[in-house]
Amino acid sequence: MGFELGDQTTEIARIVAEAAPGVEKIPAAERVYAYVKAAILDRVYPGGALLTEGELATAVGVSRTPVREALLRLEESGLVKLYPKKGALVLPVLAQEINDVLEARELIEVHAAAKVWHRRRQLVETLEEHVEQMRTHRRAGDAKTFLEADRAFHEAIVGAAGNEILAKLYNSLRDRQVRMGVPGIEVQPARMDKSIAAHQEMIEALRGNSHKRFRDLVVDHIHVAANDLRGLR
Repeated sequence: MGFELGDQTTEIARIVAEAAPGVEKIPAAERVYAYVKAAILDRVYPGGALLTEGELATAVGVSRTPVREALLRLEESGLVKLYPKKGALVLPVLAQEINDVLEARELIEVHAAAKVWHRRRQLVETLEEHVEQMRTHRRAGDAKTFLEADRAFHEAIVGAAGNEILAKLYNSLRDRQVRMGVPGIEVQPARMDKSIAAHQEMIEALRGNSHKRFRDLVVDHIHVAANDLRGLR
């Protein structure tokens, strides 16, 4: 099927949910991981829900062994807490988690902003595509896919910095922030318009000659996200 497993989680989750052709070619543990992760980010499994191995095995159509493997990965990502012989508790979003995620995100993105500056021209076209996707999802009023395009924009910058370890860490941070951010955008869809404008402004800064301006826009964008998220609670 051409999947780079772990990087196509949303698509794998769709295939599993629809029992689409080719589902059997995806390793069982990857199927469970993608399915449960997508359900948590979509709040089908809300914070505080207790997931059992048996229920998940039945839902995905696999044995319990790959379920255990998938739940261990989800625990490493900070989405669930495992309790032996009971199951996995979907962790609720706490105020401290918001602070921790955004602090770590700022450290990584500011570092990436410096690393990519000398090859910023190559980034612009990719980032423009992501902003256009954001506009499309805004018109459709789809908060989740809007945030996925938003996420892809930032991951493109972090990925271009060339540090695979930081890129993987950043990916896990954005998983958590997607779960935090969807409710607020659904309640206040005008946030999408502000976000599109901020992303376009970052692109224009990349076309310019001031690294300080680009860095400041990255930091400001994260601080706006922080204020929005904290305002939800």
